[in-house]
Amino acid sequence: MKKEMQLINNKHPDLQAILENELVKLIPLQENDFERLYAVASDPLIWEQHPNKDRYKREVFESYFKGAMESGGAYLILNKDSEEVVGSTRYYDFDPEKKRVFIGYTFVGRKFWGQGYNPSFKKLMIDYAFQFADQVMFHIGAENIRSQMAIGRLNASKVGEEEVAYYGEVSKMNFVYQISKPDWSGI
Repeated sequence: MKKEMQLINNKHPDLQAILENELVKLIPLQENDFERLYAVASDPLIWEQHPNKDRYKREVFESYFKGAMESGGAYLILNKDSEEVVGSTRYYDFDPEKKRVFIGYTFVGRKFWGQGYNPSFKKLMIDYAFQFADQVMFHIGAENIRSQMAIGRLNASKVGEEEVAYYGEVSKMNFVYQISKPDWSGI
């Protein structure tokens, strides 16, 4: 289902437009989503390859959640049929001059791994982003082999390496991946 770009104040794209397809529904993350999202995030194995391996701890996840709320681009990912929480993701660092936006801070509950959820919602987000951007970028932890493999399946190209300080955390080495609008053929 194609979502048409929404503008805020006729200027900036709506980075929290509701996006959905036959499998998932992405809705703007709200303060009252904390407990049900933390119920998914509290699994240490989700974070074992992420730059911050302690995000399963409540106090660390609280900082992550606060950053998500302040970002203005965070989503709660739901199974479309059951409305069960799958995880979270977000748009961030939109640069209108460079026509570039990042997608990241993504995690998915283990029970949803290997079932097509990640490519399903990433395709929604990328398709929507290409209505207002020419490049979609991703920061992926240097040790996060699982996410590097997943982004490779989306035909993203590694274009750099940089230290990234996630909200309230120390900086860690990340690889930077890019998908350009002319190269995007979907999944």
